[in-house]
Amino acid sequence: MNDSLSSIGMAVRDRRVSAVELARRALESVRSDEPRLKAYLQVFDDEAIRQAQAVDERIACGEGDSLPLAGVPVAIKDNICLSWGRTTCASRMLEQYESPFTATAAQKLIDAGAIIVGKTNLDEFAMGSSTENSAFGPSRNPWDPSRVPGGSSGGSAATVAARGVPLALGSDTGGSIRQPAGLCGIVGIKPTYGRISRYGLVAFASSLDQIGTLTATVEDAALALEVICGPDPLDSTSANHTVERFSHDLDRPVTGLVIGVPRQASNTANHPGVARAFEEAVKTYQKLGARIVEIDLPMTDYGIAAYYIVAPAEASSNLARFDGIRYGHRARIGAGEGLLELYNRSRAEGFCPEVKRRIMLGTHVLSSGYYDAYYNTALKVRRKIKADYDAAFIAEGCHAILMPAAPGPAFRIGEKVDDPLAMYLEDLYTVGVNLAGLPGITVPGGFAQIDGTRLPVGMQLVGPAWSEGQLLRIARMFEHECPHGAERPKPAAV
Repeated sequence: MNDSLSSIGMAVRDRRVSAVELARRALESVRSDEPRLKAYLQVFDDEAIRQAQAVDERIACGEGDSLPLAGVPVAIKDNICLSWGRTTCASRMLEQYESPFTATAAQKLIDAGAIIVGKTNLDEFAMGSSTENSAFGPSRNPWDPSRVPGGSSGGSAATVAARGVPLALGSDTGGSIRQPAGLCGIVGIKPTYGRISRYGLVAFASSLDQIGTLTATVEDAALALEVICGPDPLDSTSANHTVERFSHDLDRPVTGLVIGVPRQASNTANHPGVARAFEEAVKTYQKLGARIVEIDLPMTDYGIAAYYIVAPAEASSNLARFDGIRYGHRARIGAGEGLLELYNRSRAEGFCPEVKRRIMLGTHVLSSGYYDAYYNTALKVRRKIKADYDAAFIAEGCHAILMPAAPGPAFRIGEKVDDPLAMYLEDLYTVGVNLAGLPGITVPGGFAQIDGTRLPVGMQLVGPAWSEGQLLRIARMFEHECPHGAERPKPAAV
């Protein structure tokens, strides 16, 4: 699907094409890509057609003006609840779980006329940066199926990059939208914390989690955000903040643009292809008339350490509910064994090694004697990270901060799976944005050449809280000047 969200919606509302026809095309595209990409955990053939028929009926009844996404096929990350199918979080623990309700963000898409064609693969409980931690096997990068699509929203990124669907929802706790968007050559946005309701998002780290979008273009991201943003009485952390018309004036450049470039972004950990793309991105903004300001984000190097204390601590609490009693996987126990054995065996069988690692780490840092030394210290670092960003936006007058989305392009499946630290460093440039609760967007920034394969490189822009409208315009300036995202992957078969 190459058309924009707005053009698809207009064509369906004008009855030049039916939502049912578009749903069938999308389902066919998804099915043809699945043997190669493994992007989906479920595909909703019958339900997608039923939704599409309902959209066509609403248009026939004159309700088209209320359907900005009429007939647009979308995919939903499988840690976001729907009242049909299963919500597995790519985990054996929830392999058979059927949610009784639909997440607010997903419901807003449905209300806008979108057609949900399936649930996408992810790292189990969104814990990972490659989608290799899925209990049902890894997804693959459309540019090179031997490589990862990033994570944890890897399935969503892969299907959008392959043009299976033009829009997918993901979640971002430490970079899980922006990093896979960069590795797959598409646009991914994590809004300000509280901008989008988290109701129906299975919790990983509640103070960090945020639903966002993955699309082919900045224009599509703007329209999708208009639909899913807004306060929600079902989520106490959603902010009562005005929903802006992000797609209006999108092509109007930001006047007097000031771009902050962190010293820490020119890191020796960067792949040469990433370093070159970053330098070119800075030059592009200079060419567009922006004033480039070198800034200091001194806590960047501490972001990974702070994140991997705060996030596992919250995860250990959130995942305590999966005990094999109320719902989720229940192990078989033998005669004479009791409740403790049931708990232990159910969780041992239901969780993958990475989830167990984070639960144990989180439980440790919250335990007596370690709480102050680790957890409280991490919270202090978190406040300092937020202060670093505030200084750049207020004292330096930056409209946005530019940095890579990840230190390197997509790596091979299995390359880092036995090295957790190397995997964690994939999120070097993204975790601080979540710790500070700020909006960030990744746009296609060019390509790196590895082993004769051209792989996408993503550039990330970070803005002040609630600045999504301005951030999208800044991203659109770059996209217009450097349309790297227009190039589609042409991978070899696995």
